[in-house]
Amino acid sequence: MKITISKSILENILIHAAPFLEKKDTSQITSHVYINVSGSKLTLKATDYEIGFLVSTDNLKIENEGSITANGKKFLDIVRILKDDDINLEAKNDTLLISQGHSNFKLPTFSYNEFPEFPSYEGKPRISIESHTLIESLKKITPAIDTNNPKFELNGALIDIKKDSINFAATDTRRLAVVTLNNQSENELSIIIPKKAIVEIQKLFFDNIELYYDETNLIIHSEQYTFFTKLINGKFPEYSRIIPKETNYNLVLPKAIMINSIKQITTISTDVKLTFFNDTISFESLSEDNIEAKTEISYNTGFDEPFSIAINSKYLLDFLNSINSSEFTIGLNEGNLPFILKDENFITVVMPIVI
Repeated sequence: MKITISKSILENILIHAAPFLEKKDTSQITSHVYINVSGSKLTLKATDYEIGFLVSTDNLKIENEGSITANGKKFLDIVRILKDDDINLEAKNDTLLISQGHSNFKLPTFSYNEFPEFPSYEGKPRISIESHTLIESLKKITPAIDTNNPKFELNGALIDIKKDSINFAATDTRRLAVVTLNNQSENELSIIIPKKAIVEIQKLFFDNIELYYDETNLIIHSEQYTFFTKLINGKFPEYSRIIPKETNYNLVLPKAIMINSIKQITTISTDVKLTFFNDTISFESLSEDNIEAKTEISYNTGFDEPFSIAINSKYLLDFLNSINSSEFTIGLNEGNLPFILKDENFITVVMPIVI
């Protein structure tokens, strides 16, 4: 293999590949990127076995075809310090030679034949969903995905495809986030995607995409990239049962003013007590220390008697920062029962703090 490629193209490819590399054990071939040059294009792969990334480019000069691997992190570090000009890559004697002008580098390689196979999307069933809709839906529920939960299924998000809808759901047991899309589908399907994969999907895909799946993988293909993730094997909680069927009090509240008021309180405490009076809403810190923060806004709530709830402010701010509307709806029953935050097709059910 012997090629010439511009620094900007190579650096961009390696930056996108970095999250897919094995980081802890550099003796593993999955700490390497796989490069294949054939026909008129270069194809690069990276995977840690759980998620994988493939990108191709024909924007290069090819002298000799071939395949090679190289440590992805060191490769990127070298490319970053070179000038914004063409870079020469050559496979020679089980090493990757990287050169530009008077600068020369060597990286050892592994046998490229041992690089893990990627799952193919050909012949697999397809999920029909538009790229922008997928990304926006995932962004809204991502904050509610748990981390390091012993119930593995909670460390990912559910895509639940029904005959007339697609539901995206995530929960960390203290809140549940659900986005519902209208959809017509012949097949019903439920898959759980790991959080790491969801974060990477949001970085990669902005153009037209095709989604494919089998029992173990979700594969996303676009003109520029192919991505796969292992699915989480488990049963996601019956999220529809967690959503209150009715709420006694429903208020439409201003997003910007609520965010500003809550942020004032979070300088002291992440836990906030909201009290709805007839014509005001008060915000008060809940802190064990002898420190206090209070503020209020004028707002006609319609409550005849004061109504209080205590919440983790992060849950409310995560919801508010995910929506584009200037207003949102809060649905309440009792101060110690779950309440609903709603904006169009997106809801978050939150467990209050019992005080």
